Amino acid sequence: MKKLGITALVLLVLLGGMAMADDAVGATRQTQGITTVTHVVVYGTFTDSAEAVWVSSNQDLRNNPPLNNYSDELDANDDGIIDDPLTGNQAWTPETQYTMSYSEQTLADNGYIEWDKTVSLDTGNKVANQDNFKATTQFDFVSSEDAMGRATFSESLMLDGASMGSAAGNRMLCPFGTGDSGYIPAYCNIVEMGSSFTGSRVSMITQASERHVAASADVPVGMSYSVGLSGIGSAAAWINAHIMEGRTGGVFGSYTAPDGKTYEPGFWNYDTGAASPSNGFMQGVDMVYKEKTTASGVIESFSKSMTYQSGVRRI
Repeated sequence: MKKLGITALVLLVLLGGMAMADDAVGATRQTQGITTVTHVVVYGTFTDSAEAVWVSSNQDLRNNPPLNNYSDELDANDDGIIDDPLTGNQAWTPETQYTMSYSEQTLADNGYIEWDKTVSLDTGNKVANQDNFKATTQFDFVSSEDAMGRATFSESLMLDGASMGSAAGNRMLCPFGTGDSGYIPAYCNIVEMGSSFTGSRVSMITQASERHVAASADVPVGMSYSVGLSGIGSAAAWINAHIMEGRTGGVFGSYTAPDGKTYEPGFWNYDTGAASPSNGFMQGVDMVYKEKTTASGVIESFSKSMTYQSGVRRI
């Protein structure tokens, strides 16, 4: 394909750190894998669409919301008493839920099209250099000289995670990752990345990937997206993020609720000045980040790369 224009645009966005501490959910005993590989070369009309929504939790999805503040399975005597996770034999396991969403829509009409796309989804536990979901797309389009050909492409990846927190001692292999009174505080984080193009000529490649299933909290939650293209038309790429992270309040051995049940461990919430076993994590971060890059006309080079990583231990 003929190269066009003069300008190059390269942007890198990195999100993570500060108090961000996502705790990936563990895999179920049965895991699934889906892989598709598509190759198309055609003169005329081409369409492609892909949709994926994956919701996972360390407890029962069917009763959400609200998220449980502890695991009923660990309350063997059904008396509300759960052993201290730092000293007892049982793990204090509040509920965590993640939602991953991927969408891609493409329409190319009256032109020459080359299309290559590979998608893989794996629900098993992953380590820090692996992904649960990955999509790579390569798209070339040239409109016919005797027709008003046009191509339209849009792609988006979203990851949404929320947790009531967890005991770091039961989720971390690293002995230095159990700070903040030995707990991973509550969090509620959502990040979306994507790109779009519409025009009469384009040569582009995109990559989208995410990871939120791991055997321990040593593996950070992460997602990334990149797009590179040249052509004639309008291009855009964006990232939207809203990060809300908690901090652990004072920890004490047990707390007797008004209903007479004893909860262990208990928390003192300095924000409210009261004991609060069901909402014991104070909010420590509220961050909103938005960025969008556009280009229109004869585009010589358009490139944008975005990465998000959140965990008690990052790489």
